[in-house]
Amino acid sequence: MYAFKFIKEFIANPGDVGSIAPSSKQLASQVVESARVPQANVVVEFGPGTGAITEIIIPNLRPDAKFIAMEINADFVKVLRERFPSITVHEDSAANTPKYLKQLGAEHCDSIVSGLPWAFFNEGLQDALLDGAVDALRPGGMFATYTYITSYPMPSSVKFRNRLKARFSEVGVTHVIWANVPPAMVIWARK
Repeated sequence: MYAFKFIKEFIANPGDVGSIAPSSKQLASQVVESARVPQANVVVEFGPGTGAITEIIIPNLRPDAKFIAMEINADFVKVLRERFPSITVHEDSAANTPKYLKQLGAEHCDSIVSGLPWAFFNEGLQDALLDGAVDALRPGGMFATYTYITSYPMPSSVKFRNRLKARFSEVGVTHVIWANVPPAMVIWARK
């Protein structure tokens, strides 16, 4: 049911959704590990979609951790609230994360997990979202997202990685996760 909803949204808004299928459990697990979610006190998810990565984040959260999800698509927000009634989902741009962290009583977060389709975004939107991420993260905090192997060499993907390198102290890429459609790699960054 959630996969069908995801495909429907991809057809309607390919630039916002970015993929024909939700992330696999293997990719989601690698993103969660790269973002160091199990060690984090405050975790934020950018663009959870129908919750493929959210489903892996939740059991990996520390018992006392705080978690919020930032999703701009109203249909996905509805799905997330139905699937995960115990989490807080804000229907807003991830660029506004610092505002919601303050409402949560947190100055910064330790970890950001992103499912956003960065290569589809124009440079201005990438800058706004990355600036929001940097503002939200504590020093040493971790940011993790992913890219498909088909997108990795594209100029827009190279420019995105350069934007990360300009904002973060360390940036890396994991091995290819072949058990995903299409295969993907996780890009991680430390503030």
